[in-house]
Amino acid sequence: MGYRPILCFNWAMTTGYYDIRVCENPACGLRYPLVEGHPFGMRCPLCLGSTKAVLTRPLSPEPFSPLNEQNPTPRQRLHAVLDSVRSAWNVGAIFRTADGLGVEKLYLCGITPTPENDAVRKTSLGAEETVEWEYARDAVKLTARLKAEGFALWGLEQDMRSVTLGDSEMGGWQKTDKRIALILGNEVTGVDPDLLDLCDRIVHIPMQGKKRSLNVEVAFAIAAWVVNGY
Repeated sequence: MGYRPILCFNWAMTTGYYDIRVCENPACGLRYPLVEGHPFGMRCPLCLGSTKAVLTRPLSPEPFSPLNEQNPTPRQRLHAVLDSVRSAWNVGAIFRTADGLGVEKLYLCGITPTPENDAVRKTSLGAEETVEWEYARDAVKLTARLKAEGFALWGLEQDMRSVTLGDSEMGGWQKTDKRIALILGNEVTGVDPDLLDLCDRIVHIPMQGKKRSLNVEVAFAIAAWVVNGY
């Protein structure tokens, strides 16, 4: 039985090159990436036919970004609280996004898996080593502590009290000297109501389709981009 091409991306990123390969079976013609030294070999992952390399390129685990030159110092004013985000894949993706957007620290609360979980590490691609994190069993106690330390608490949730992310009604948040702790909740039940009651502000991302919310990692990426002032 074949393997899915996506496995090519998830295998070790320490190898030096990858191929773009094309299946030589006329009835298939799959085009996909294959990392150098991948243990599955060079058979087509769909039909197991022969393939040929049409491109060979070096892997670049840390791709160059002009943004890194323009802003060499991360903003590091944003922290995030993940309360009972149940999916290890989502948590790993949030770590990677946090690293890319200069988020200083993640607080993993309740049933949120930590980087000891293999799936978190696999999805974060090493970002758990560059983004500081802390685990707490009770997000309400943790968040109350952050508020006492001077953080402005922002809940990301659809709520009667929420305003649109980026709307002028958000006020002068860009001028505040306070660090902001962005609070995200469970994929199904959302942010704990007691956490929302602690928040200085509640924001939501308006939806245009039939679904009422985005995946928690996608929502985090959008909110962190806006709040961090990009």
